[in-house]
Parts: sequence; structure tokens; C-alpha cells
Amino acid sequence: MSDSTHLTTRDQVLALLDGGNAHMSLDAAVGRFPASAMNAFPPNVPYTPWHLLEHIRRTQRDILDFMRDPDYRELAWPDDYWPATDATATETDWRVTLDGIRDDLAAIRAIVADPATGLDDAVLNAGGDPKYTVLRQALLVADHNAYHLGEFAILRQVMGTWPPDHR
Repeated sequence: MSDSTHLTTRDQVLALLDGGNAHMSLDAAVGRFPASAMNAFPPNVPYTPWHLLEHIRRTQRDILDFMRDPDYRELAWPDDYWPATDATATETDWRVTLDGIRDDLAAIRAIVADPATGLDDAVLNAGGDPKYTVLRQALLVADHNAYHLGEFAILRQVMGTWPPDHR
């Protein structure tokens, strides 16, 4: 693969991590979300908007830790990936969750953007398994975030929490 192709792939992965194009960005999804609705359960949904965002944060952090932490510990599914059903958030918790998503995404972007990082390099905790590459983990984050941010947008529609001027 030529260097120019590698850079193009790298740029495309970074753009995918940012959202946009066919995927809503985090800021577009959560913008002007009413604090009064963060702990509300939408009809027929067993989690709140904050639970969903906290799931994104926890999962993304787990992937980042898998990529770079030599003391990585595998999380238990589903308990470590979701807050308890009865957990509620304050406005401070909401901001901490969003800041955590942004900060960890920036760290993943930095790994991908680093020209010294080969996208086909195995990640730190892959145990030599060649399928766990930087590219695979970055695409996993982008896919997971896009899926759940789309879900968040639909929850907003169902809950009537989009501002009146939203299209």
C-alpha cells in the first residue's frame, strides 16, 4: 500500500470517527437536549437518554483502554458497559459523560492520526492476534458511536425533545 493511500485511509477513518456525512455527530445529537428529560424512560425502552450516552462512554473507554493500557482488564458484559437501570444523572453527570466521550474520542483520534501508528498494527492487548488492529478498533468505535447516536436521535423524536426548529 502506498503512503498516499495510507494517508487517505487514515483521513477517512478520522472523518468517520468525527461523525457527519451519513452519521450524526455527538454534538448534533445532544445539542439543546433538555436536562429535564435525561433520566426519562422513553416508551418501551428499558434505559434513559443518559444511560445510552453513558453506555457509549463506557464502551468507547473500554476500547481505548484495550488499545493502550498495559494493565487492561476485560469488562463484564453487560454490567460494566451500562449504568444500573435505576441509576440517575445530575446535570454534572450529564456533562461528565459527554466530556468523557469527547476526551476519549480525541485520544483514539490521536492514535489514528499519529503517522508513526500503522493502521494495520496489532493493538497493545491483542496478544498477537492480527485481527485486533488499530484500524479495526477505530472502526469499531465509529460504528458503535454512530449506531447509538442514531438511536439517541430516534429517542429524541419519540420523546419530543428536539427543539421546535430542528429538522
